[in-house]
Amino acid sequence: MPKINVLPKNVAELIAAGEVVERPASVIKELIENSIDAGADTITVEIQNGGISYMRITDNGCGISYEDVPLAFLRHATSKIKEDNDLNYISTLGFRGEALAAVSSVSRVEMLTCSENEEIGTHYMIEGGLETLYEEAGCPRGTTIIIRDLFYNTPARMKFLKKDVSEANACAAVVDRIALSHPEISIKLIRDGKQTLNTSGDGQIKTAVYSVLGREFANSLIDCKGEYGGVAVSGLICKPVSCKPTRNNQFTFLNGRLVRSGTIIAAVEQAYKNSAMIGKFPVFVLYVNVPFDTVDVNVHPAKTEVRFSDEKRIFESVYASVKNALSQGDTRPEIKMTQPTFNRFERMTTEQFKQTVIKTEAPKEVVTPIKPKPVVEVVKPTVDTPKTFTFHSTKNQSFADTYSFVGENGQKTVPIYAPSVTEKAVLIEKEIETIIDEDKPVITVIGQAFNTYIIAQMGDSIFMIDKHAAHERILFNKLKAQHKVEVQALLTPITANLQKDEYNAITSNLDLLLNAGFEIEDFGSSSVVVRAIPTTLIGEDIVSLLSEMAESLKNTKSVQIEREENLFHTVACKAAIKAGSHTTTAEMKDLAEKVLLSKDIMYCPHGRPVAYEIKKRELEKQFGRIQ
Repeated sequence: MPKINVLPKNVAELIAAGEVVERPASVIKELIENSIDAGADTITVEIQNGGISYMRITDNGCGISYEDVPLAFLRHATSKIKEDNDLNYISTLGFRGEALAAVSSVSRVEMLTCSENEEIGTHYMIEGGLETLYEEAGCPRGTTIIIRDLFYNTPARMKFLKKDVSEANACAAVVDRIALSHPEISIKLIRDGKQTLNTSGDGQIKTAVYSVLGREFANSLIDCKGEYGGVAVSGLICKPVSCKPTRNNQFTFLNGRLVRSGTIIAAVEQAYKNSAMIGKFPVFVLYVNVPFDTVDVNVHPAKTEVRFSDEKRIFESVYASVKNALSQGDTRPEIKMTQPTFNRFERMTTEQFKQTVIKTEAPKEVVTPIKPKPVVEVVKPTVDTPKTFTFHSTKNQSFADTYSFVGENGQKTVPIYAPSVTEKAVLIEKEIETIIDEDKPVITVIGQAFNTYIIAQMGDSIFMIDKHAAHERILFNKLKAQHKVEVQALLTPITANLQKDEYNAITSNLDLLLNAGFEIEDFGSSSVVVRAIPTTLIGEDIVSLLSEMAESLKNTKSVQIEREENLFHTVACKAAIKAGSHTTTAEMKDLAEKVLLSKDIMYCPHGRPVAYEIKKRELEKQFGRIQ
């Protein structure tokens, strides 16, 4: 066996530094977190050449006293904790006492600091872990740390660094995230002499998001706030229609610390389920605050991964907060038209207005025939059975008309009562009273385009409604609400031979399928018998639908509620009105009212918008009626 050697101090420190310092961005993160822990409300970060040759972090925090400065660069030296029990209540961003020791072992470090209780500050320099200068110096309250020549003594690590621009981008990303995590702190970034970030530090989340991510991004988000079971959630989330194809714009801050939490991300994405398009991910900036003793941040050296004592409570709190925010803050997407290129208020010339007189013969006198006065038609009651009938007049004062029809026992004559003019007026008023609801917005169906999109008017807006998406969402909501599904028993049961995995998925979820309106029995040998189906699926290919439902069920390995939603989604999609199919005016009116009068019908289960809004003002701009 090879001889065991105790590593020299400098080698051990270089190895330990690798756990904390991977690149310039790692240094920036650790030192800014120290500044925040020091109570700073103004922090300035300056980098050159991607931070490889020069980094400077200046803060107005509490500073470090003269006698404590050398101690701050020793490993496991910290002011954040004193005993083992303190690890259960970590409220600071840093606590390991490794940052300054790790940084100073692989770079040349210079510090200027002055505490609030001192009249004169301290100037300290250390290179590769060895102290080179320690003296008093005049400097403002707070701390300034300068790091030069990162990895100058470890060329093996230097070769793994990327180009300056890539390293600078990584540093900027770290500063951005920290600026988002603490909107109450003014943070400035100077990159190669140019200021690229400056947050106000006013404590407003939206202001910080505006500064870091831009105006368009900030304006596309809606507020999210909630508290459940001692877990407080706040921040900003996007509308489902604004979801992105990647998770790059998902920011989670736990007790002020940027973290990666699968539990929180899963809760947010579950709240967007059936509202966001498949393959798109929600954008959010969320702040989750939990009791310090319910979370373990001492899982990873970079402190970006955490462990919760009660994952379920965290999941439910985040899910409920996001779901409520979506139900209250989401609005229908609006179509914004581009401005016309012509000058809509330009005056036409005289020549353009000039008209050519066309000589025509005088029109011959047209004799308009006298039209008979309109006859008020009396509406007859309909007969339930499809019998043929004819009308006969009578002079009876009480019964103005009768009609005869051929019934099972021969021809029958039934009188029709004709009310007087006064009675007619009373009847009509009562009908109008029952039809008109002053509080209910008037929805007018104008028509449909391409047999796919309903065009409806409500108030000062026109809405384009995707009738398949709308009907699909309505059916999905019905199934999800667990109302009794109308079921049609099949005269001839359908036997379906399935693949082995499909068969297992169907037979292991028979109760779930029954709730969705399918009466299915296990027939053995990878076969099932379908005895009843939802009435909305009459005429559909049930065998193909079984395969689709099986695929949905076997690919969902999470909680019961998600399996149900995926199943209902498949059923609703199959049963919904198809794009391109004929729809009557009454059906369009019914769909338009259900969509426009309900905030629960915003997106189809795939996440596509159900309706788009075009405001009257937008149209008037296009036609030059207003500026």
